Amino acid sequence: MRDIVREGVKNLIPYPPGKPIEELERELGVKNSIKLASNENPLGPSPKALQAIQEKLPTLHRYPDGSAYYLRTKLSGIFGIPFDRIIIGNGSNELIELLIRTFLSEGDAAVQIFPTFLMYEKIVTGAGGQMISVPLNGWKADPERILETVNPNVTFVFINNPNNPTGSALTREELSYLLSRIPEDVIIVLDEAYIEFVTDPSIGDGTQLMDIHPRLCVLRTFSKLYGLAGLRIGYGFGASGLIDFMHRVRQPFNANALAQAAALAALDDQEFKERTLSVVAEGLAFLYESLDRIGLEYVPTQTNFFLIRIPGGGEKLYESMLKEGVIIRAMDSYGLKDYIRISVGTSSENRRFIDTLKKCI
Repeated sequence: MRDIVREGVKNLIPYPPGKPIEELERELGVKNSIKLASNENPLGPSPKALQAIQEKLPTLHRYPDGSAYYLRTKLSGIFGIPFDRIIIGNGSNELIELLIRTFLSEGDAAVQIFPTFLMYEKIVTGAGGQMISVPLNGWKADPERILETVNPNVTFVFINNPNNPTGSALTREELSYLLSRIPEDVIIVLDEAYIEFVTDPSIGDGTQLMDIHPRLCVLRTFSKLYGLAGLRIGYGFGASGLIDFMHRVRQPFNANALAQAAALAALDDQEFKERTLSVVAEGLAFLYESLDRIGLEYVPTQTNFFLIRIPGGGEKLYESMLKEGVIIRAMDSYGLKDYIRISVGTSSENRRFIDTLKKCI
């Protein structure tokens, strides 16, 4: 029988979805579990977003706005970027897929730093492309190493800034240097899913760098700061030519009506945004201090998550803490077997994490 599976798909490993917390509790015999594994907002969703969802429910018999007109108009006003240079996606993940489906031809190459967000390689490889990984220098991307890797076959360069899972970020100066030297026919994907958590004023902001490179595409999400991960909605900025072709490929109703309404309202929820940033800052201070007392190494972050080095391996600790009802992330799939990654939780969740950590190590 003729083999109909694309070559790039054969060697892909399916993304391992976690079980629902309720099912894990039932299997392990634990209650009141906490999840610090997925970099989610510990406060839940924006209250204004919840109210907007309630008000939108009676209209669910209507298709959503296929152009995301109001959300794109709102984002245009906030960032000062023209309407036709903005695209809305079913999470920023879909925008990555749209970029690859639109502009990557089979056999093309893409460049990423590593370790980084695992979906870049998965999507590129599944589309028949080749991913070239550039090792981090310490815990940070090295612009010179990236530039050395870009060859005539490279169509894309992926930069996750701040980077997941390391929490490190390139400065405005470093990004400007990199963007100005990558060939103009290469598409640069600057993924800023965690940009709102950055506290270092020298870190680069892609919305202020868009004139440096003609094929820069900046991606952001409502999943993290705004607490809307379950609705799957993200957005991107790029040259009008890039965005126009992506619109030709995307599905007409890719962002659902509730997600659009919630995102619009969340943008105005300044109190919730400030409270989230305060909780993350206070949580990081507590967790850093606690780990210093325990004597464990960690990687300082510009995000709402960070890495902790675990002698003896992160997977073993993950299993032990899971039995105590504390869900963290082992880093084996990122090539970091001696590390775990945790999200900052509420103050009570952070204290429980530290208490459970001391018990399990």
